[in-house]
Amino acid sequence: MRNKLADVLKAKGIVDRKVLDAIRTVPRHLFMESGFEGHAYQDKAFPIAADQTISQPYTVAFQSELLEVRPGDLILEIGTGSGYQTAILLQLKAKVYTIERQLELFKKTNLFFKKMGYRPKKVIFGDGYKGLPEIAPFDGIIVTAGAPEVPKALLSQLKVGGRLVIPVGLNEQIMTLYIRKSEKEFEKKELGAFRFVPLLQDKN
Repeated sequence: MRNKLADVLKAKGIVDRKVLDAIRTVPRHLFMESGFEGHAYQDKAFPIAADQTISQPYTVAFQSELLEVRPGDLILEIGTGSGYQTAILLQLKAKVYTIERQLELFKKTNLFFKKMGYRPKKVIFGDGYKGLPEIAPFDGIIVTAGAPEVPKALLSQLKVGGRLVIPVGLNEQIMTLYIRKSEKEFEKKELGAFRFVPLLQDKN
């Protein structure tokens, strides 16, 4: 079923062989509630705890491909969610720091990682808008929720040459890639419309 899913994603335009191999390897059904297991290898998003979703596999593959992960890259993920995207990044041999805003999901996914032997560098309960300045700069930053605007803190935490992949917009999001060209210069590319749950920010 994972092979079939990878074939579907390839037909939709995913070309990075390492990303397709990660889709073939990571057991997506384990990241979903048991009632949804039969749907795990369809190319669809599904609800998880705390009114969040596990992203559509195409979206996960598309964002992962845009990051251009190399083994050993330091990656910051904003929005751990079910942990499926995290697992794909780990399969790509990235060193992953991941931040989750929802306490219920943070606890559940952190336990799940330990149980399954997935080892991100750190799972953090906190505000993704702030990034992780104490670990920065990052080779890549991936945001898995829709942001009304690009948090400046995330841009500032990219290495020169680093890539930020973020869906930007309110009701519908435009997948946006920022590549840091120098200390003050960024290249921006807009890469189509997607739908994500909103990126939440701490008010205090």
